[in-house]
Amino acid sequence: MTIHLILGGARSGKSTYAQTCAEQAACGRPLVMIATAEPFGAEMAARIAEHQAARGPAWRTLEAPLQVGQAIAALPAQSCAVLDCLTIWLSNLMLKEVDVDGEMRDVERAAKAFEGDLWLVSNEVGNGLVPETPLGRAFRDASGRMNQRMAILADEVTLVVAGLPLTLKKASS
Repeated sequence: MTIHLILGGARSGKSTYAQTCAEQAACGRPLVMIATAEPFGAEMAARIAEHQAARGPAWRTLEAPLQVGQAIAALPAQSCAVLDCLTIWLSNLMLKEVDVDGEMRDVERAAKAFEGDLWLVSNEVGNGLVPETPLGRAFRDASGRMNQRMAILADEVTLVVAGLPLTLKKASS
């Protein structure tokens, strides 16, 4: 099976792209969304509701704001799963002061062992301004390192810009 990394900026279309790819690949297999966002405010609750409505009833949702490796390990074999989004997961870990490196190793192990297709969605945050605060800079740096690790892990990597996918890494035949 295949691990796909989908990168892009905010509102670039990366989540929609990953969801569409999973739906096209499913062919009757279970569709599972691993959601990392928590509704801390009205705006985030509205974003979550928008994503849920766009998915429709064919999708089962696993809420995993912190333990993404365990969520991947719990996926049904042969399913098509989208993890949305690694960047929010990373911020959850950092704000709770959890061992980011250890959690990433858990995700890498679980993703390698998963017997299905997995799309990992992540924001590309390193192309903008240098963050003003030490926490912002630490997050940008950790996000860049995480995306590099996931790109090495992934069979395929796609950058989505303005809703258009650009293949950065293609699975070898």
